[in-house]
Amino acid sequence: QVQLVESGGGLVQPGGSLRLSCVASGSFLGIDDMGWYRQAPGQQRELVAAIAAGGSAYVADSVKGRFTISRDTTKNTVYLQMNSLKPEDTAVYYCNAQLQTTYYYTTDYWGRGTQVTVSS
Repeated sequence: QVQLVESGGGLVQPGGSLRLSCVASGSFLGIDDMGWYRQAPGQQRELVAAIAAGGSAYVADSVKGRFTISRDTTKNTVYLQMNSLKPEDTAVYYCNAQLQTTYYYTTDYWGRGTQVTVSS
């Protein structure tokens, strides 16, 4: 019923830019928080950035000043603009959304990930 689909990943040289998109579709009442996580091989999944329904944003220190998170409520979409990319940014990036599935509670949903590779 509900799914998150990421797009925009790929191979980019150090210093380059990518823009990730994640679209939520299916049956839900609304979207609360949305965010981006990443996981490199052999590493734990970490939160990169998050944005609340009201627009308040969080960006991890490791990407602060380089990454920007935004959302388009009308399109049920969250974006991650990644600039000045570094090799250590290489990872699978996962979209996460806190969806209101019923009147009483919300449920976390995950996308299947999109690969970002930063290499010369």
